[in-house]
Amino acid sequence: MTDTILIIAHGSRDQDGNQEVLDFVERWRTRHKEENIEVCFIEFASPLVATGLAQAALGSERVIALPLILNAAGHVKLEIPGLIRQARGKLPHTEFLYGRHFGCEETILKLLRMRLHSAMVALDMPDPGNTGIVLLGRGASDMAANGEVAKMARWIQESTRHDTVEYAFTGITQPRLEGKVQQMVKLGMMQIVILPYYLFTGRLIKRIARQVQRLRLQYPQVAFVQANYLGIDETLLDLLDERLEETRGKRESSMMECDCCKFSLLAESQGGHEA
Repeated sequence: MTDTILIIAHGSRDQDGNQEVLDFVERWRTRHKEENIEVCFIEFASPLVATGLAQAALGSERVIALPLILNAAGHVKLEIPGLIRQARGKLPHTEFLYGRHFGCEETILKLLRMRLHSAMVALDMPDPGNTGIVLLGRGASDMAANGEVAKMARWIQESTRHDTVEYAFTGITQPRLEGKVQQMVKLGMMQIVILPYYLFTGRLIKRIARQVQRLRLQYPQVAFVQANYLGIDETLLDLLDERLEETRGKRESSMMECDCCKFSLLAESQGGHEA
């Protein structure tokens, strides 16, 4: 069977972020030199998902769509499945499989802890008891996606010696970074690590850097470090390998992730989710 693997990334208004996605996929290609691997984006960059699905189907009997996304919100649960359903209707002779997003995995926890350790080294390894951690996620209108960020923050607290691990979001929902930092300062934290829960760079990562600089001016008595985002790392390449293998074990007749949820069924009954 002739396969095309379609990596679906979020996309950024910042070209550095889109280029980092392409660099990541190029690294992954070196592991799968025999595979046909293409890339598309949900928004802000080309090709978009609908075009990517159509292009991937050319000359392929099967398209394996893998979302390069940390947490599942509307794009993963509604938009991409809706576009895949449309592609199936237009291209009935091509099989489309939809893999899982990365999710709240111990693999991701391991990588976040590595980034946290590097940040602590930059602070000369202070006492974790008075070093606060803010896990900073993107934020979504989906409660479950935001809950995954809270869950990961709890995992970090339970698997490290840090007593104070909080979560915050850069947009859409609460709490925000500044409020959590204010709370930590009142608790007596002398060092605070801002730990971005992001795959790649982009406008939001650069915004976080500006926010951290303002916090340094606001609280000169506190040492702040912005840890690195997850980025291009062998750990993530391994996880994408796992997603590919488990998706290849599916069949088109089996339900895609979220096909049975009430929101997806509602979107389908109304003619599909509008991209």
